Amino acid sequence: MSTSKKDKGVFVISLDFELLWGVWDVTTKENYGSHITGVKQVIPGLLALFAEYDIKITFATVGFLFAKDKESLLPHLPEKRPAYCNSGYNVYLNEFNAIGNNESDDPYHFGYSLFELIRQSPHEIGSHTFSHYFCLEEGQKAADFDADVKAAKKIAAANDVKITSLVFPRNQVNPEYFDILCKNGIAVYRGNPESWIYKPRRLSGDIPFIRLCRLLDTYFPISGYNTHPLNNRKSGPVNIPASRFLKPYNKRLAWLEKLKLKRIMNEMTVAAKRNELYHLWWHPHNFGENLKENMDNLTVLLDHYKKLNKTYGFTNLTMKEAAGL
Repeated sequence: MSTSKKDKGVFVISLDFELLWGVWDVTTKENYGSHITGVKQVIPGLLALFAEYDIKITFATVGFLFAKDKESLLPHLPEKRPAYCNSGYNVYLNEFNAIGNNESDDPYHFGYSLFELIRQSPHEIGSHTFSHYFCLEEGQKAADFDADVKAAKKIAAANDVKITSLVFPRNQVNPEYFDILCKNGIAVYRGNPESWIYKPRRLSGDIPFIRLCRLLDTYFPISGYNTHPLNNRKSGPVNIPASRFLKPYNKRLAWLEKLKLKRIMNEMTVAAKRNELYHLWWHPHNFGENLKENMDNLTVLLDHYKKLNKTYGFTNLTMKEAAGL
């Protein structure tokens, strides 16, 4: 990792922009559809708030969302596709068969108008792979991932977007695929926090105890501060590791909101004082319900960033910029 302001801490935000492609295997339109359709309000709201605070972020975007409609998407599908041993993970055999024609009749799978808003903004557009690809699941192979990355790059290029950064879906960081990233011009990725509770795992390995630990870590310092040293450049793609998932507002846990925000602000302060990296992330659909409460929480965090920027020179960068590219 290398920055142009090596003596200052760095604040990075990345969003996993995926719509239903990111959750189709774990929920349904009936249970979660309002969160997905709510993204229509979330993206414009975020763009306005980030502009107000002069914040630039990285939108890690699923390749499917670069397409205006089904007709323009089909030519970009890779011929080689992942053959997960668990066929329930295979988007091409399952969810893809249910998509509509365009954003008007299927706002769950298409979001080109939102992509256009992002493209017209100063933010970085990165990749969340083409198909929300699971890099640690049994059955898929390196050649399948290579084909997926190539498809993501191709559909991005067709929209005049050059992809430099990537976020692994479900945070399934696979070091065996780093060479594939580099060969395809992907120079930056978002790694996981160092704590064992955030270790990359197969979907079947995400057991209740680990989920409980991560939940508690949202409010209490179970895993420490999760800030990261700068200027630790190694061979291969540059890791801009995550620090904290911004858990969305939950009415049942509203009494814990102040603890959640305090936890994040304490970490941000430590990063600013130590001249380290702090990387916050979430999905736009996390804000798809309770938009006001979620935006109010984000505003509190951005206000804190401004204070740290003034006091310590805490600097905001995209993933690409944080990697010195």
